[in-house]
Amino acid sequence: MSNQLIVRGAPQEYSCHEGSWSTLPDHLNARKLTKLLVLHGKDSWEAAKPYLPDLSEFDSTYEYYGGVCTDQRTSEVVALFQKSKTEAIVAVGGGKITDLAKQAAHQLRCPVIILPTLASTCAAYTPLSVMYFEDGAMDRFDIFPQANALVLIEPRVILASPRKLLIAGIADTLAKWYEGDAIIRQLDTVPVEVQVAHFAAKQCQENLLTYSYDALAAMDQQELNAAFLTVVETNILLAGMVGGFGDEYGRTAGAHSIHDAITMIPESHHQLHGNKVAYGIFVQLVIEKNLPENEKLLPFYQELELPTCLADMNMHFTEEDYRRVAERATIPEESIHLLAEEISPEIVIAAMKELETFITNKK
Repeated sequence: MSNQLIVRGAPQEYSCHEGSWSTLPDHLNARKLTKLLVLHGKDSWEAAKPYLPDLSEFDSTYEYYGGVCTDQRTSEVVALFQKSKTEAIVAVGGGKITDLAKQAAHQLRCPVIILPTLASTCAAYTPLSVMYFEDGAMDRFDIFPQANALVLIEPRVILASPRKLLIAGIADTLAKWYEGDAIIRQLDTVPVEVQVAHFAAKQCQENLLTYSYDALAAMDQQELNAAFLTVVETNILLAGMVGGFGDEYGRTAGAHSIHDAITMIPESHHQLHGNKVAYGIFVQLVIEKNLPENEKLLPFYQELELPTCLADMNMHFTEEDYRRVAERATIPEESIHLLAEEISPEIVIAAMKELETFITNKK
């Protein structure tokens, strides 16, 4: 890791409350924006429409994002933006739409405004895009020097989103603590920025273990409560703060390296990002020889129906699969090496197999 910490703490403006989307025209007028490219999904777009304000006073071009976040699709969005001579991108949807919008906005040097319909990642908050290859495997993530211009969260939209996506977001955010702490606790001196990241990461864990059950009950009953709002903002704002203040000390370690590697296996593509990260947390804890923490988390995972092993994801690895995943997880640029100086494919294979045995014995 380098010694050059860069804080990317927050979007330029952020708001989370009932009716926040209705303030979008005021924000656009304050920024003197009149021409918009609105990127959206399909199901999420239908869910969003009742809460969207009247944008008839603005010259808006609407575009389905295409279901992917790739370099090819980014080039197409950039070309559409230039052809329609718009001034800003508005992303309405989940993580891939948001990441596509941020990547295009960076290349165009234009503002990006984000109206998330899910709380499954911190994508709305962070100036970062996860890019994929055309075959669905992860390629890389790009960090941008400019903050997202505006984030407006309408909790009623997220309340009506699929329950499993909030659960995936809970798992992805839980990793902020286990990955961030694994890196930060190795530091002899912890800079103030990293102290903020460490605090935010711990708060992520505490909020989620405390409030997730009541938040999911709110979704079941379709009634907003304080726990639901806490979990939504934990998944988006607090999670974004961990990497935003901690930089490379607060991003990813073992769990996400395991996730990245598993995306090479086609059978994993039907699993949500957060589910694969949940599995990655358990593998990381085994690598760290911290089975007591696996034991502690097991009831929480089971209550939320998060995968604790490969079998829970309907995946059954051959020896070749184990080898491929372990070698991909331990390529030199992967963050798993932040756990320790020497993480080999053999260590990862052994950890994955030990986890299968551990979980089998618990069932």
